[in-house]
Amino acid sequence: MKLASLRNETRDGQLIVVNRQLTQATAVPDIAPTLQFALENWDSCAPKLEQVFLQLQQGKIDQVFTFNTADAAAPLPRSYHWADGSAYVTHVELVRKARNAELPDSFWTDPLMYMGASDAFIGAEDNILVESEDWGIDFESEVAVFTDDVPAGVTHDQAKKHIKLVSIINDVSLRNLIPAELSKQFGFYQSKPWTSFSPVAVTPDELGEAWDGMKLHLPLVSTLNGTQIGCPNAGVDMTFDFCDLIAHAAKSRSLIAGTVVGSGTVANNGSPDGSSCLAEVRCLETIANGKPSTPFMSFGDRIQIDMTNAQGESIFGQINQVVKQYHPEYE
Repeated sequence: MKLASLRNETRDGQLIVVNRQLTQATAVPDIAPTLQFALENWDSCAPKLEQVFLQLQQGKIDQVFTFNTADAAAPLPRSYHWADGSAYVTHVELVRKARNAELPDSFWTDPLMYMGASDAFIGAEDNILVESEDWGIDFESEVAVFTDDVPAGVTHDQAKKHIKLVSIINDVSLRNLIPAELSKQFGFYQSKPWTSFSPVAVTPDELGEAWDGMKLHLPLVSTLNGTQIGCPNAGVDMTFDFCDLIAHAAKSRSLIAGTVVGSGTVANNGSPDGSSCLAEVRCLETIANGKPSTPFMSFGDRIQIDMTNAQGESIFGQINQVVKQYHPEYE
């Protein structure tokens, strides 16, 4: 099934069920008012939501409305826990190679992960608001999963059953703020302003054979101002699968229902099908030519991120955002 959240007067939106074609939807207040509620009560809510989804597909729901992605918030507009991994070590290796730095052996056996801001995720068509182009605005195309309650110490095999929903995301990065932050050895903060989500999140069964329980084996397409930047396959060269990432995050503490775990920038070894962020494009240019030639994003730039099935149909709906300048306002 496919789930989304309509914007309303609350910070958590209203949970709706969306049809497979992403054209129609229906509200389900009697089952779950929000996606957070559904995830916290998944065993009881999921079968009822699935039944609504099947009826919606069959045209048996009376209270139906046209699904407009612009009206959708992030499927989970805010979360108690957002942990983003760096599962594609080939991407990290490339970045380090561009600055003549060695990749520690531990990077291949122990995942990198940071805890990001989850108090407000933004929708697929929300503008990316940034104060200055000098901060080095970049997109990062990723896959993410939503979990139910995960106990501390969960194993890789046990983690699989805790993946309830899948989506694609744009983990916006401000590249020119990153070096100073990381030099303090305390992680990202100012350099990670917004994370935007696809219009819908889907249950793994919607992905068919492309989902193996741990990885999503489909190309993730990133298009900047009408030019395709990359379409690497998310299931190829994923050093750490989502079960690895969940087990890593839950090593010393439990994860609450509604936890979102990101894959990190999707990348394939050698970037044969392009890249999922401009930083990787610039690293390839630096390795080849000694310096980068592709600029970071400017105000007015449009980034589109999408993933389609074998029939060419969008699975999650498209992320379609424009970079806009933010002007601080004070009372």
